Amino acid sequence: MLNALAKCSGSSVSCELRRSKRSVTKSSEGCVSDNSAARQGRSWFANLIFSRRGTALEASSLRGFHGSPRVSLTLGCKADTGGSPPKLGEAVHDPTDQRSGAPTVPLMPAAFLGHGSPMNALETNHFSKAWQAFGVSVPRPRAILVISAHWYTTVTAVTAMPHPRTIHDFYGFPKALFDVEYPAPGDPAVAEEIADVVKPVVVGLDGDSWGLDHGAWSVLVHAFPKADVPVLQLSIDTRQRFEYHLDLGARLQKLRERSVLVLGSGNVVHNLRAVDWSQPDQGFDWARRFDDAAREILTDRPGEILRLQEHPDFRRAVPTPDHFLPAVYLAGLAAGEGRPARVLVDGYAYGSLSMTAYVLDVDRPKGMQDPHPGAGLPDPAIVPAEDTNT
Repeated sequence: MLNALAKCSGSSVSCELRRSKRSVTKSSEGCVSDNSAARQGRSWFANLIFSRRGTALEASSLRGFHGSPRVSLTLGCKADTGGSPPKLGEAVHDPTDQRSGAPTVPLMPAAFLGHGSPMNALETNHFSKAWQAFGVSVPRPRAILVISAHWYTTVTAVTAMPHPRTIHDFYGFPKALFDVEYPAPGDPAVAEEIADVVKPVVVGLDGDSWGLDHGAWSVLVHAFPKADVPVLQLSIDTRQRFEYHLDLGARLQKLRERSVLVLGSGNVVHNLRAVDWSQPDQGFDWARRFDDAAREILTDRPGEILRLQEHPDFRRAVPTPDHFLPAVYLAGLAAGEGRPARVLVDGYAYGSLSMTAYVLDVDRPKGMQDPHPGAGLPDPAIVPAEDTNT
C-alpha cells in the first residue's frame, strides 16, 4: 500500500508518497480486465480513502483491479477552507477568471447517456445511433470528462494518466467485446484543471489505478469513434450523500466554458435482479413510472432531482446508487446553468433498465424513431444478469 500525506501550509499543498508495510487484500467483488479473469471470478478493487487530520490531509490507496499493489495518487487540492458552493439555478462564474467582462463564451454541450448492456458497443440500434448523432452534433471538445457508473469507489478522483487503458469490467460476454480497445489519450493537465475548478472539493489525481471502463468506452465508440479526443474519468465517491454529487456536478460547469464535454453514463432505472428476458425492449410499470418522474424533473426543474429519493418506486428503480448518480451530475450542470435538459433518446430493456438519455444545450438529432431494441445480455444459464456488472 502507498500512503500519500498532503501537508497543507497556507494555500498550497505538497504531496509525499511513502510505502506502507500493510498488506493488500483481495476482494471477491468488482471487475476484471480480461476474459480469463472473468471466468475465474478473480478481481482487485480500487479503494482510495481520504481523511482530514487537523491541517493535514491523508490519502490511503490500494491498487486494485487485477494488478500489483502500486498507485500514483496526488492531491489536486489547496488547503482552502473558504468558498461556498454555487447556487443551483444560477450560472457558475469565477470572479478571478481573466475572461470576465469578455463576450460570453459558448458552452460545450453536456449529456447523460443510458448505456445499458456493454454489447451496445458492438451493435447498431436505436440507442447507439442516438449516441453517434450526439457526437456529430457537438463541437469538437478539447477533452471529455466521463462520470461513469462503473468507477464507484471510496474517493473522489480523476484519471490523470496520459494513456488510459481500456478496462473490460464485465462478465460472461463474447470474446469480441473483450477485444474492443478504445485508445483515446488522457490529459494530465486537464486533470489538474478539473481538480482546480471544483475546489474546495478535494479531487485526487489517479496516475495509474483506473482507465476507461465500459461505462465510458461503450458509448464513446459510437459518439467519438476515432478516439482522438482526450478522455478522463471522474470517480463517484460512495461515501458521499446525493447532495454532494449534485453540488459537484454544478461545480463542473466552468469546464464547459473551456470546451470540455461533461458526459454522465449510467441508467436512470437499473435493477439487474429484476431483468425479464421476455421483454427485451419493454419496461415494467414501476420502471416506467420512475423514468417518467425523472424525465419530468430533468426537463423542467433539474435542481429538484433529489426529490426522486421520495418516489414510491425509487428503491426498485435504484437498488444501488451507482447508475443513477451520473444523471445527478447532469442535473447539477443543468440547474447551475438555470436551463433544463432535453431527451436525446428513450426506451427500455428487459423490463428493469431505462435507456433514456438527456442532453444539455444541444438539439435532439433527427431520425431517432428507429424501433430496433438495444443490445442483449449473456445467457442467464451461464451468467445471471446481476453478475454481469452491466
